[in-house]
Amino acid sequence: MARAILFLATLVLASSAHADGGRYEVLGDEIPKPLTDQPGDPARGRAIVVDRRKGLCLLCHSGPFPEERFQGDLAPSLEGAGDRNTPGALRLRLVDSRRVNTDTIMPPYFETTGLHRVAPEFRDKTILNAQEIEDVIAFLATLKTTGGSR
Repeated sequence: MARAILFLATLVLASSAHADGGRYEVLGDEIPKPLTDQPGDPARGRAIVVDRRKGLCLLCHSGPFPEERFQGDLAPSLEGAGDRNTPGALRLRLVDSRRVNTDTIMPPYFETTGLHRVAPEFRDKTILNAQEIEDVIAFLATLKTTGGSR
């Protein structure tokens, strides 16, 4: 099982797509400024999180998605993500989780440097574009265990 997950993580890394490679500034354990001028859309963010071809989040994470079978158990549950992290902290984890944990198997969704075994057609491409990152953050911020929406 661990080999299969490592293989899938490698495929995700190899499928990095870099469409708009905007700049961002890391301050502490956050990227405090949004990557786009347009606010994220929680509904689009949820769709990315549960899409097993786009975000692949449920490969490793579980969460409040009763309609989704076979959720992961390798990474923290997404339940309460909005309680545990600020939007800036969520942004850093999505953009490049290696900045938080150098041993992570979570792929950098908006970074193209330091990757290994990337197929030529995916070089210099991020997995998600800037707006998709902001959409996912908008959704994750709603996942609160204390009085938040779901």
